[in-house]
Amino acid sequence: MKKRISLAIFTVLSATALFGCSSSESTSGDSGDKIKISYYSSTSDQEAKDAITKITENFEKDNPDVDVEVTFGGQGYENNMKVKMAANDLPDAFDTHGWAQNRYGKYLADLKDEEWASKLTDTMKPILTDDNGKVYALPLNEAKDGITYNVDILEKYGIEAPKTFDELMAAAEKIKKESKGEVLPFYFSGIDSSSIGQFFDYFATPLLISADKNYADDLLNDKFDWNNWTYLPKKFKEMFDKGYMNEDVLTAKYSDMPKLFAEGKIAFIMNGPQSVLQSKEMNPDINIGYMPVPSIVEGDEAAFSGGERFTMAVWKDSKHLEETKEYVAYFAKPENLKLMAEASGLPAGIKDIDADLGELTKYYEQYESNRVFPYFDRVYIPNGMWDVLCTQGQELLAGSVTPKQFSKNMKKEVERLKSQQK
Repeated sequence: MKKRISLAIFTVLSATALFGCSSSESTSGDSGDKIKISYYSSTSDQEAKDAITKITENFEKDNPDVDVEVTFGGQGYENNMKVKMAANDLPDAFDTHGWAQNRYGKYLADLKDEEWASKLTDTMKPILTDDNGKVYALPLNEAKDGITYNVDILEKYGIEAPKTFDELMAAAEKIKKESKGEVLPFYFSGIDSSSIGQFFDYFATPLLISADKNYADDLLNDKFDWNNWTYLPKKFKEMFDKGYMNEDVLTAKYSDMPKLFAEGKIAFIMNGPQSVLQSKEMNPDINIGYMPVPSIVEGDEAAFSGGERFTMAVWKDSKHLEETKEYVAYFAKPENLKLMAEASGLPAGIKDIDADLGELTKYYEQYESNRVFPYFDRVYIPNGMWDVLCTQGQELLAGSVTPKQFSKNMKKEVERLKSQQK
């Protein structure tokens, strides 16, 4: 079957009929009298989109009585899924994008009897399996998010991959000084503010969670003193004031980052290596390095933020439950999980998948024993706080709030959102 990939413009009002959003992309076929099932993916990575499309086309060839509509939601994914949940009218299969249990759990079929379910990696098993043994989703890959860096820049200035936050700041100072401002230590975007939110989500874990003495219980039991948060906005503001990031951060586009990284003008990216795959296409000679998030508390070790990246869960009320499970099982084939891992530059979330991650393989092997902690915002602060991290970070750099006010606003917003969700 030939597939047509088309661009469509959707609104939230139309989300009850479709799954799209502004500038969403979908793949669809001429279904005729075939069984129709749908898959809604949150990915905006072109390589991952291509892999999902290819696997789906192969599934349709092997299952000629089934037609699959694949939709890529992009930035509007989360809002459209909220509309779909409110209407209890979900896609047959969809990406849980980090919220398999906490947000989508009650809508999902149990996949524990699927052949692949017993092969979840040790880090993915507790995320996608509950105490009763229910398996919520198939992981198409596994997020081990850290910091991506330009190997050539670090070698040029005699810098080893930083293990602590202080070492990271020292590296930034050296790069700024010795490059005479030609190389940015860090790049952030105020327009695509998720890069700002990522800084706070990354470093909240080494500041508050990963050390032996930590605040995990206080955060979970509403006893946390938010004055202990102030370290992060204080340091982020210092990074801006000292010229460690792009001066135009509030108006900069994140889409400009791959080109700048490819040109050797950025040293560190607060994101996983999939964020610079486009840079490698622009400049095949660039050497990409990868490391876990540096520690902050003395005696602690660098660790990854991790969990779900791309997944496939099944709506329990799907009219074509068995066909949808077969579709998910098709993605679970080793060759397909290998393709997804290689397309996203991330390890597979199922054991014994021999994926070639190119130059990144040595880094995953080097840091294989480093711990992986769940994303801070998915465990310790309520749904809705991601936007607060992003907007407060913007206001901090704009001078609208101080680091202490940032912390006060965090406390206020956490309390507000928790009260709404009771």
